[in-house]
Amino acid sequence: MNKADLEEQLIKFSVLIIKILEDIPSNKAGNHLSGQLVRSGTSPALNYGEARSAESLKDFIHKLQVILKELRESYVCLKIIQYSNLYTSEKHLLNGLSECNELISIFVKSVQTSRKKLQN
Repeated sequence: MNKADLEEQLIKFSVLIIKILEDIPSNKAGNHLSGQLVRSGTSPALNYGEARSAESLKDFIHKLQVILKELRESYVCLKIIQYSNLYTSEKHLLNGLSECNELISIFVKSVQTSRKKLQN
């Protein structure tokens, strides 16, 4: 996967997060989790744009780690939404969980690969 494809996948994930947020009820828990998820679920795409302009390999790795942190936060938030039944579209939620998990795997590997490059 090239950088442009990964950026596109992250943008599509952000759009999916927005669709999931539209399904969450407007109550105390729903509003709280929506606020968390809108930030953590859309920031990976934005941070990846920043990572592509990193000033050094060390800076690039740091930015990838920030993306990974946000993806993991999003995954936990999606699981909380799932377990508490705070959604109306199970399809969107399950797609979000699956896509988030895939992106986490991609970025774990990217961080590992980049760290090896830094050591050499």
